[in-house]
Amino acid sequence: MMTILYEVHSGLYVNMTNKCPCACTFCLRQEKDHVGNSDSLWLEREPTVEEVKNEFEKYDLSKYKEIVFCGYGEPTERLDDILIICDWLKRKNCPPIRINTNGMADLINGRATAPEFKDRIDVVSISLNTPEKDRFFELTRCKFGESSFDAMLKFAGEVKNYVGKVVLTTVETTITKEEEEKCAEICRKLGVDYRIRPFE
Repeated sequence: MMTILYEVHSGLYVNMTNKCPCACTFCLRQEKDHVGNSDSLWLEREPTVEEVKNEFEKYDLSKYKEIVFCGYGEPTERLDDILIICDWLKRKNCPPIRINTNGMADLINGRATAPEFKDRIDVVSISLNTPEKDRFFELTRCKFGESSFDAMLKFAGEVKNYVGKVVLTTVETTITKEEEEKCAEICRKLGVDYRIRPFE
């Protein structure tokens, strides 16, 4: 059995792909194959849209504070399928939908994706990691190269016009207080929220 849906705290998380354009030096999946009480998040194959819907039918969605597209891969590698599932979930009066992303949706899909998030995704959480472009590439080892940092910021600035909330995050203890202030300034200029999340 593949783990498609799994619970973390008060959220129901969706694991649809293991593909990712980044190979982050700090990625959790290098250390273990699960999160919380989930089974392995490594997929034998990517589940179809119908398989994901069938998994959702097994859960009482009213129990959860949010639905989160976040597994052992970059969710926007399957953006078209995610949007279909979001449309379906919204018709079921689901809790708010969040997507945790590296912000590379435009580069992955070869188009401006932000408008497609409207009325589908409620919160977009993007991994900022560092305020420095060269350091970002050093940490993420993104296949799109050093332009990936600018693409991520561009996406953040655009998607805020289509969703209720955009949050850029860094991980506690991984950068200095001075760097955190620089990250906060980037977020202020973009008009998005900044969150320092605990190291897990």
